[in-house]
Amino acid sequence: MAGSTPASATASALGKAPGSASPWAEAWRRFKRHRLAYWSLWVLGFLVLAVLLGPFLWPLTISDIDFKARLASPSMAHPMGTDDLGRDLLARMLYGGRISLAVGLAAMLMAITVGVIIGAIAGISRGWVDAVLMWITDLFLSLPQLPLLLLLIFLFRDPLKAVFGPEVGIFILIVVVIGGFRWMPVARLVRAQFFSLREKEFVEAARALGASTSRQVVRHILPNSLGPVIVAATIDVAAAIIAESTLSFLGLGFPPDIPTWGRILFDSKDYLDIAVHWALFPGLAIFVTVLTINFIGDGLRDALDPRRVL
Repeated sequence: MAGSTPASATASALGKAPGSASPWAEAWRRFKRHRLAYWSLWVLGFLVLAVLLGPFLWPLTISDIDFKARLASPSMAHPMGTDDLGRDLLARMLYGGRISLAVGLAAMLMAITVGVIIGAIAGISRGWVDAVLMWITDLFLSLPQLPLLLLLIFLFRDPLKAVFGPEVGIFILIVVVIGGFRWMPVARLVRAQFFSLREKEFVEAARALGASTSRQVVRHILPNSLGPVIVAATIDVAAAIIAESTLSFLGLGFPPDIPTWGRILFDSKDYLDIAVHWALFPGLAIFVTVLTINFIGDGLRDALDPRRVL
């Protein structure tokens, strides 16, 4: 009809091209083209569902003892075999997976939160505030992590167990200790992103329109710096799982009656010659979990980087 405006022209006038996808939809499309990352997401999702639902579906519990089945090899009754007390390893693996993954996620959230806050304050500030925060960051980076982890756990393990109980107290301690030594790379990353983004045209336009500093950070700078932070979060989850497994393997993690993947590995060290399955399955679970998380991080890095063509 005369005088009518074509739909494509209307869409162009509104700034929306026909068939254009949102930034997150475009990132998901690019992520799916990274095959290793895409299938790793499915594998990790299966592991998470298994540890969440498995204890309710599997009939045996972590405390069921059968001395007649001590150190039994994998079978239909015990798909992952048993330990030296005849306890089912599948039940203990499913229960321990919850703790290991929860520690990884909680420590990651703590590290990301602290790192983003410190990095954002340093990145938007100038002068002595930035210098002091980076001095603190460099100080934490220079500390030997494993000896300090062992020292802090040795000093505060018993007081926290007395206040919160053995399981919750150790969980809080491990999360705080691991997360407290993982925020520094995130802070440096966010600070660098802020230095780059605060000079961009859209931030200068917001500043010219009278936007306050907090509004510039919350509405403009921080959302555009979350891509590298999300990638760093996946790395922190994997690092936290390995750190918790290391502490449990050294006997400084959760109590012996609370199985985690690292604790199961620690318990199996004296039976490697006669019951290799006891160490094989928790080691394989840690390996697969960390590997899939690292692949997912690689996929997110590629998907959230506009300079990469997938």
